[in-house]
Amino acid sequence: MVKVAVVGVGHIGRIHCRTYADHPDAELVAVCDVSRELADKAAAEYRVAAYYDVETMLERENPDVVSVATGGKENGSHHFQPVMAAIGAGKDVLVEKPISNDIGEAEEMVRFAREKGVRFGCNLNHRFTPAAQRAKRWMEAGDIGTPLYINMRLTIGNPNESSPWIHLRALHPHSFDVMRYFAGDVRRVQSFLTKAPGREVWSTASINLEFASGAVGHLTGSYDIFGWHSLESCEVAGDRGRFVLDNVYESLTYYPHREEELRVYRNSIMTGMKGFNDTFRLRLDAFIREVKEQVPPDRISASGADALAVQRIIEAAIRSHEAGGAVMDVQ
Repeated sequence: MVKVAVVGVGHIGRIHCRTYADHPDAELVAVCDVSRELADKAAAEYRVAAYYDVETMLERENPDVVSVATGGKENGSHHFQPVMAAIGAGKDVLVEKPISNDIGEAEEMVRFAREKGVRFGCNLNHRFTPAAQRAKRWMEAGDIGTPLYINMRLTIGNPNESSPWIHLRALHPHSFDVMRYFAGDVRRVQSFLTKAPGREVWSTASINLEFASGAVGHLTGSYDIFGWHSLESCEVAGDRGRFVLDNVYESLTYYPHREEELRVYRNSIMTGMKGFNDTFRLRLDAFIREVKEQVPPDRISASGADALAVQRIIEAAIRSHEAGGAVMDVQ
């Protein structure tokens, strides 16, 4: 049984708590939050100990895994201290996305985890849906052939006006992780951003990508699309065929070149996902499984290094916009 402690028990942290509490191979042993009210409420609900500082929790509970679901500016500025404390104590760590809104902090966390030899993952949960993983297997089987382009769209309604870059830094770690999952590392970026009427933040984005493989791609993203329609789609095309992954997990369609028949995979509510929150269950399950199976730290899925890579893409997109749409290398 893998002992887990959750740091940060706001809305997302409570999802982490519920997922671990229900997991057959995990035991939720503690929660921690600087807000005593939040920590006490979560502790009472899950019948575990409440803590208000990470160091005391680590010393008294000695968990195997620390799940960091704090927030902060651009949903990432509060991750650094608890992550570093947990890594320093030799614990495997799963952090919410973005890994950080500060590229220097993200680099330091990844470096420290590598130095300490611990598993460091990030909740880049969109790649863990059955449809996304089926699409990956189709690619590995050669059904797409050599990837040529990848088009991604991720749009939601979010009125957050807290910082100019909240849309890019808080939302699009998901988008760029899915794109990297299918097409590999990104080499160069060009971005154009705009604001919907009445908005102060850069709330809609059009971003061009060049991958290290030579494939090209595009992301359309927005915080300005309110409603319950399709929020995410991904199209990957190669010299043998293409697929379209629709609405995160609902359906996947393969279009082979020069053939009339299509191949369709649909998520079943009887055997697959019943809602978006299941993406958390699938991702956290993968991390618990990798910890239990002692997967080497450099081979875990959706790692801190992957999260750092997508954050570097985002920072290149910001630099591109600031330079009037100039093409920027991903550093």
